[in-house]
Amino acid sequence: MAGRTVSNIVTRYEDALGNWREAPKETIAAIEALTRKPDADAEAPVMVLRRGRRKQLRGPAEVTLEDGAVLRVDKTLRADLPTGYHTLRYLDDGHETKLIVSPGVCYLPQHLRIWGWSAQLYALRSSGSWGIGDLADLRQLGGWAARQFDAAILLVNPLQAALPILPQEPSPYFPSSRRYRNLLYLRIEEIPGAAELRSDLQRLAAAGSELNREQRVDRDAVFKLKKDALELFWGRFSGDRRFDRFCREQGEPLAQFAAFCALAEHHGSGWHKWPEDYRNPDAPAVARFAAHHADRVRFYQWVQWLLDEQLAKASAEIPLMQDLPIGVDPDGADAWAWQDVFAKGVTVGSPPDEYNTQGQDWGLPPFVPWKLRAAGYEPFIQTIRGALRHAGGLRIDHVMGLFRLFWIPQGADPAAGAYVRYPEDELLAIVSLESERAKAYIVGEDLGTVEKTARKKLASNRVLSYRLLWFEKDPPVKYPELALAAVTTHDLPTIAGLWSGADLTLQHKLGLEPNEAGILEIRDRLRSMTGVSDNTPIEEVITRAYALLAQAPSAIVTATLEDVLAVEDRPNIPGRAEDSWSRALPESLENLQSSPLARTIAQHLRQRCL
Repeated sequence: MAGRTVSNIVTRYEDALGNWREAPKETIAAIEALTRKPDADAEAPVMVLRRGRRKQLRGPAEVTLEDGAVLRVDKTLRADLPTGYHTLRYLDDGHETKLIVSPGVCYLPQHLRIWGWSAQLYALRSSGSWGIGDLADLRQLGGWAARQFDAAILLVNPLQAALPILPQEPSPYFPSSRRYRNLLYLRIEEIPGAAELRSDLQRLAAAGSELNREQRVDRDAVFKLKKDALELFWGRFSGDRRFDRFCREQGEPLAQFAAFCALAEHHGSGWHKWPEDYRNPDAPAVARFAAHHADRVRFYQWVQWLLDEQLAKASAEIPLMQDLPIGVDPDGADAWAWQDVFAKGVTVGSPPDEYNTQGQDWGLPPFVPWKLRAAGYEPFIQTIRGALRHAGGLRIDHVMGLFRLFWIPQGADPAAGAYVRYPEDELLAIVSLESERAKAYIVGEDLGTVEKTARKKLASNRVLSYRLLWFEKDPPVKYPELALAAVTTHDLPTIAGLWSGADLTLQHKLGLEPNEAGILEIRDRLRSMTGVSDNTPIEEVITRAYALLAQAPSAIVTATLEDVLAVEDRPNIPGRAEDSWSRALPESLENLQSSPLARTIAQHLRQRCL
């Protein structure tokens, strides 16, 4: 039975437990007012075509290709058009349409069978860190994994930019921008010119090293130290041709992002609290501000260049799988830049499910489907392209958002939301085009409330599924080949936390109403599949769990660093921001590299790839 849909609003849907839920009438009315298209008969602003297929047009036209070449067409678009973003112009009335020619499937190497670590970079601290894991640590981890154990991927948490003000946002899934990176991840000593500033940096470096003693990552303290250091470098920066080239390549989007950062720094807040003249990126006041504060705008462009350079060095050691959050901070740069495309008065979340019994409101504004299409999908294109920069793969968080998103009206309970459908075929076409251009495979995090048809369509587009030992009833040997297989994720218990009961105890302590029966069922299944007993040491339980996972025929298998160190606390506790995203690993990167358990897990997962 399929869910009922009014316009693009799903009024009745099947939840993760197999129950059918009706969306409240007031929710449907509120969402319908936000998604109603003013002119239903307007000609489509975008046309999507799969490579190798013809398409009938309403009349003669010309196509201007990305490279500037112009092709004259009669009434049929040729099947041999190159992939890319072109412009179609009808000759009778001059109407122009963005023409997207897609390969139709995502990039996927033949015989892909690899393994790698999954790392929360902020938690991965070395002796050279300033209180937070950085891109040099990422490079070191990747080089060690690749050279010692033939790892071929390193999955890392989202590295996207937060607002450049205090307090710093702890969640990597609540970014100011999904196109640019977070300055906290810079390794200061590797910025060009560090040798000349060695004496000036000693005090800052000592304070940064002192932060490594704390169990929690103090992002505010790290931000202050690294900002002070960056100011020292910027005061001596005399220019660099590579920086100039980066600015030219990134163009207006980077300049606009940098202007936003300068404005946020100047006003000490996100854009909703700015004077009204600055709340629209196209306002003359914004242009005047950027011109008057050109040096500060240039500073934030420079910071992004430094991040890009260090990220490129990390990716040269091992292919990185970047992680794309499902949305953005409503007060951040992307929401400011594309405010006319985002819905107002609603946020994105998820309905109650087996492991989040109260539902979730993530506080993220959704794109209005028709407005996104009217914008020629430019916000989406820039987002995917930015996430794929220096990437060998991309994990799309909550990939079901390409099909439908759960909208929650402001002030409503998460259970009172409703799903809104998106043009999945066109969004997938863009993902496949950017994937092919970057030569990076795509993994879709298809957990939670998922329509069966969505998984089939993702597979037909060569998007890898996401399979977890915690959720799958079958043993790993029966997992699909077109998948990434793992034991757990950042939102779920670690092996140690599940086995000891510490994770369940903490949830009860925090009043989160956990699904105790479901969690105990997972524990029983782990015991049964691995043959362990309640008296088995935790290191042996972890070893057997990954030996079991190694039997999966899936294209990619990953292991978390939390499991390597037998950490009981999961990185994120949904619904408890104050208890999430800030716990450092209990051992340094250097100690992790000498861990016997790390070696054992790596050997199990490496063996499956031989």
